[in-house]
Order: sequence, then structure tokens, then C-alpha cells
Amino acid sequence: GHTGTVNGGAIYASPPNEQALGDLRLGLDVRLLGQYGDAFTAAVGAQLWLPTGDQANYMSDDAVGVAPRITVAGDIGALAYAAKIGFKYRDVPTNGSEINFAASIGARMADGKLVIGPEIFGSTTTSDGANPASSDDDPFGKLTTPVEGILGGHYTAGDIKFGAGVGTGLTRGFGSPVLRTLATLEYMPAFEGAAPPPADRDHDGVVDSQDACPDVAGDKSEDPKKNGCPADRDGDGVLDRDDACIDVAGVKTDDPATNGCPADQDKDGIADNVDSCPDVAGVKSDDPKKNGCPPDSDGDGIPDKDDACPDKPGKADADPKKNGCPENPDLDGDGILNKDDACPNEPGKPDPDAKKNGCPKAFLKDGQVKILDQVKFKTGSAQIDAGKDSQEILTAVLGVINAHPEIKTIKVEGHTDNKGAPAMNKKLSGDRAASVVKWLIGKGVDKNKLSSEGFGQDRPIGDNKTDEGRKENRRVEFHVEM
Repeated sequence: GHTGTVNGGAIYASPPNEQALGDLRLGLDVRLLGQYGDAFTAAVGAQLWLPTGDQANYMSDDAVGVAPRITVAGDIGALAYAAKIGFKYRDVPTNGSEINFAASIGARMADGKLVIGPEIFGSTTTSDGANPASSDDDPFGKLTTPVEGILGGHYTAGDIKFGAGVGTGLTRGFGSPVLRTLATLEYMPAFEGAAPPPADRDHDGVVDSQDACPDVAGDKSEDPKKNGCPADRDGDGVLDRDDACIDVAGVKTDDPATNGCPADQDKDGIADNVDSCPDVAGVKSDDPKKNGCPPDSDGDGIPDKDDACPDKPGKADADPKKNGCPENPDLDGDGILNKDDACPNEPGKPDPDAKKNGCPKAFLKDGQVKILDQVKFKTGSAQIDAGKDSQEILTAVLGVINAHPEIKTIKVEGHTDNKGAPAMNKKLSGDRAASVVKWLIGKGVDKNKLSSEGFGQDRPIGDNKTDEGRKENRRVEFHVEM
């Protein structure tokens, strides 16, 4: 027992020594939030105590008591929890009113019929009774705050609920037991229309017992594995509400416009699974073999952007001017067949020399203004021969330069054979190249584009041991930069 102070005098409170009934209680609670089975519900209510219990065994205060309270409870997966806080008013001068509290948590088993777990509950006074000077009578004081812990469980079988528990006092407050055991038997008949609805945590209309996704709102389905789950018509793991391609399985992306759609590596708007050219951006086509491929109007396998003849099927060619074009026996249209034309892409005139047949006097190729005939000079001099041949060649060179304004610079190079002293040949070749530059300037070519240099006999292209070779080496070259 405990020694307490009442009206200034010490008394000894002996423990109860027999079983007894407590006060009759009447209670009413009103739900404020949630539905049965939700993760969170709340209610307010009150209890009325009638003094029918045995005061001698601490089962009654011999006074009417009123206790308003607030309770919260819920189910989270297989766990159930509940908590309560209330205030009990008692018109008893020696004891006063009290705050009471409780909390419990339990694990649901056997399809929810069995719940096992711990519970803690207690109370404290809200006044110090008859001895204001005693700290043991203060609210939340050691003696005025009995707290108990119980481990228990209950099992529901139809309309009957069985319960049992065992616990002890956690503090040494008045009324805190050394050992408490309890057993309960409850009768809860079901009333038609009054039974709680089956649990539906996600409120999607599919009860939890049949819901394959009980925590995520979804749709009904004949497939038990999909029933109650969000729709994913194409089964790609991207929910229909987020899927930009709900009827075609795809991949998850951060772009709402492509999320759930098949991959599109070349970003041409045509999914890889139907794109015949998945690595190259293309266009849509009714022909599966062309769908997603770059346009190829003539169907020769060469995309229009690379096809020099997009409307006529042809063959691939390293020359961009011929690529995708059909074979033309006379590409430059000069009347000389390609097989006989030394310059098949440049229109020219017939010539008995196979190296010149079908070639113009001058044409642009490989970074040079090519000439197949030589510019002639007076023997041992840098003066350009006034004859018709040299003038025609230089006029042809001038025509090529004027036809290509994109030419930035023109370097005229002079070369000789190995007859004579090397130093004299180098000077002579430089002077001849300078004479050609002077001629071009005189015909209106911008002098800032022009330069000249003589290399003498240092860069032969023919054999100086033969007359033909030495003739090839006596030359003027026109090197251009675009």
C-alpha cells in the first residue's frame, strides 16, 4: 500500500483484497473523420459513470462522473493503432478531476480476426485535493499519475470477441497495480445494414481483399493481378494516365510527349520498332521498307539529299555530281562518249591526242585551273608568245577565273626542263610566271588575288632524258585556293 496525506493527516491505504464490480458506464462516440479500415479516423465522445461500484475495493468514487474524450485509430497495412485522451470530471472533494490517456498498437493476423499487441494507459489529477502543500498531489506527480502497461490480444469469432491480457504498473502512483490480469468476453451482434463496409484503403471501389494494389487507386479488372491497379493497357510499366502511347509498349522517359512510347533514337518521330532506318532521321512512308528513312524519290537507295539525280534511279558514285545518276554515255554533252572523253565532266572539242580529246582549253579541277596545252614564250625570254595558241589558252584560263568568283587566290608557277644552268632556269621560270600574272591583271583580274613563283627545273613531271618529257616540264601551272 501507499501512505498518503488527506486533510493534513497521514493515512494508510490498503490494497483491495477481493474481486468487485466497477461503476456502470454509459458511453457515446461520434465519428468525425475517415471510414472503417482507413489509415486515420477520429471521433469525439463521452462516458457517464454511475456510482454502482464498490468503493472499498477502489472500484468506485461514489460519485457521478462525466468524461469527454477524443480518439484516433487506423489500419496501416497489417498494423492497427488507437490513441485516446480525455478529461474526467468528478464531484469528489478529496480526489478532484483527472486527465486520462491511452495508446495501443497491434498486429492483425488470421485475416484480421486476431489482434495482438501492447497497450499503455494512465491518468493524472487536475487538482491537489485537500493538501495544496504536498507535491505528491500535483498533476503529473509521482503518486497522482498511475500508468500501466498491458500485453494482450483479442479474437473475433462471428458476433463474439474474446480477449485476454496481463500487465503491471509502470509508475508508483495511487491505484497502480503490481500485477493485473484480465479477460474479456464481448457480444457484438451484426445488424443488417449496420456492418462496416469491407476495407478499401485507396477508395477506388475495389475492396482490399480483392485489390492487387490496395494502396493506389486503380480500376476494376477481370485479371486478379490487375484488379484495383491503375490502368496500363500496353503493359509497359507506364500507367495510362502518364503514357503518351497507351496502346504501344514503350519505355519510361522524362518527356511527357514521349513517356511510355517506343524508343526513337534518330528523333524523327517514328518509333524504332517500325523505323527501317532507326539511326538516321527520315520521313513516314506507307512502305515498311522505307518508313523512317530519308526521302529517296527514285528508289535507288541513295537519299535525295545525296542524289545528284533524285528523280532518276542510278548508282552510287564517289563523284557528288554523278552519285545516284544513271550511267550517261556522254555526261558533259559534248558529243564525245565518256569512254573516249579525257574530260567527261567538262565539255570540249575532239582532239587526235587521246589525253586532250573532249577537253576544253582550261577547266577547274583538283585545286588547279588545268590547261592541256602550254603557254609559249619566246626562246630564252619571259615574253609571252604573241601567237594564237598562247592567247587562246590564257583567255580560257581567264574565263574559268571569271566564272568562279569563289576563287580567293591564284598562284602562277613557272617550271623549266634541265637544259641550262639551274640558277638561270629558276630566274627564267619566275620571270615567265610574273609575265602571266601581268597579263591577267591587264585583263581585269584583281592583283590582290594573284602571286607568282618560279621553280626552274626542281619539279619535273616528265623525263628530262626525252624530248617529250622535257616538253612536259616546260610549263605554267595555275594553283587556286577557294
